[in-house]
Amino acid sequence: MAKRKVNFVEGEYYHVYNRGVDKRSIFNNDGDTDRFLQSMMEFNVREPIGSIYENSFLKENNYKPTPLVSFIAYCLNPNHYHFILTPMIEKGLESFMQRLGTGYTLYFNNRNKRTGSLFQGNFKASHIDSNEYLLHVSTYVNLNDKTHQLGGEASKLVRSSWSEYNQPRMDGICDKSIILEQFNNSTEYKDFALSSLKDIIERKEAEKELRTILID
Repeated sequence: MAKRKVNFVEGEYYHVYNRGVDKRSIFNNDGDTDRFLQSMMEFNVREPIGSIYENSFLKENNYKPTPLVSFIAYCLNPNHYHFILTPMIEKGLESFMQRLGTGYTLYFNNRNKRTGSLFQGNFKASHIDSNEYLLHVSTYVNLNDKTHQLGGEASKLVRSSWSEYNQPRMDGICDKSIILEQFNNSTEYKDFALSSLKDIIERKEAEKELRTILID
């Protein structure tokens, strides 16, 4: 197995992503997407849990787990996902991603009577090494379904932290402060993000056109 090039350090920020093996869908319906979102919360604990079902009993006893990672942003698309994460403890990001991938794959395979890998190898990650990059990636992740211009039935399966950023007081799973404290209010961030989205889409279209010219 190839050694991962990115070293995960507590307090640093990382863009983490993966897709379904052979580009297959990893979410077939709302139940799948909601289960993955629930898994993002349930498996983000230092203390191992046996299953999401078992963890429900701990909650009844006011159990307050210590997280492995902090979420800054996320987007779940039908065949892939994107996160911005920061490790809260040593090896926290690796532990969280291993639990999430294994737990959801077991659920998905059991539900669909299949075997084997669901995701395309190990998760991918890049270090977000500047504030400018962090702001750019926050737009890319929060609005990732828009960058792919998903519509129709596919758009109904999307779950994103974009709503959390537009309604800062709503309950959610993200620590938005590192992003929103750099703007006067959430509306200002929304304007920044939508402007950045336009640039991202235009750049993608230009790259697609260039590839077509080179092929021709």
